[in-house]
Amino acid sequence: MLSKFAEPIIIEEVRADLQLEVQRLEEELHEIRGETTVLNRDLVAKKKQLSEEQKRLARLQGDLSDIKGEFAASNQYAEVQNIIEGKLARALQELTEEMQRLLKKIPRKVARPSVGGIPVDSEYIIFIIDTSGSMQRNAWPLVQKKLAETLEVYPRVKGIQVMNDMGIYMFSQYRGKWIPDTPGRRRAIISNLSTWRSFSNSSPVEGITAAIRTFYAQDKKISLYVFGDEFSGQAIQPVIDQVDRINKVTSDGTRRVRIHAVGFPVLLQDRFGPGNTGERFATLMRLLCHKNGGTFVGLNSTISIR
Repeated sequence: MLSKFAEPIIIEEVRADLQLEVQRLEEELHEIRGETTVLNRDLVAKKKQLSEEQKRLARLQGDLSDIKGEFAASNQYAEVQNIIEGKLARALQELTEEMQRLLKKIPRKVARPSVGGIPVDSEYIIFIIDTSGSMQRNAWPLVQKKLAETLEVYPRVKGIQVMNDMGIYMFSQYRGKWIPDTPGRRRAIISNLSTWRSFSNSSPVEGITAAIRTFYAQDKKISLYVFGDEFSGQAIQPVIDQVDRINKVTSDGTRRVRIHAVGFPVLLQDRFGPGNTGERFATLMRLLCHKNGGTFVGLNSTISIR
């Protein structure tokens, strides 16, 4: 037989302490269960919120994927458009590397990119326009038309300049500088041409030489367009020799400045014979164009057909 050897009072105190401890533990357990319930409820809410956020994230990812797809398609379309437009512009202005490679295998005469027989591979263009009375009276509407048509052949260039046959600039603020190529500048050139009245000695030589001396550069491709109706100078060969000196031949056998010309038959309609300044203009410009990589275009009428 076992028995507790202690005073009854002590036993009662121990029992009371145990009951208090049990009660405390039960209260803590109750609190813990309550907290667990709250935590479980919060956990369920958080899981639900997480599920909603995951769904929202999935939707956003889907939207982002769609947007990326649309953006990529749009960007690709824009890129393709830019490439196409760029290629169309360059097709008028320069040979591609592939074309240059292929041209090495075929006769050179097959060969140059041109519009109406005029090579248009230049990055800069200069107009030399005879502003003499004969041109103003008899061919000015056609001059304006041909200048506009020439500009259309070059969708985009790095610079433009307009001088008269004496080397006088249409826009004095751009003396010795390139006019930026913008739609507004092009409109201004065409507009100002209609009322441009500068002194002229009816010879393109001063304008041609001034343009080459001022703007010639080894790193630039330039096309010079001469619009005129006569050459009043004394001799043609000295002009040819002078242009040869200032428009030097490069290492590849070409010249940095192409010279093109448009002849307006103002004087040819009324005068004939070896002393005709209109014929002399055509002779001079044909030779200059031939030696400087350009083309001479002789018009058969001064009537502007719109």
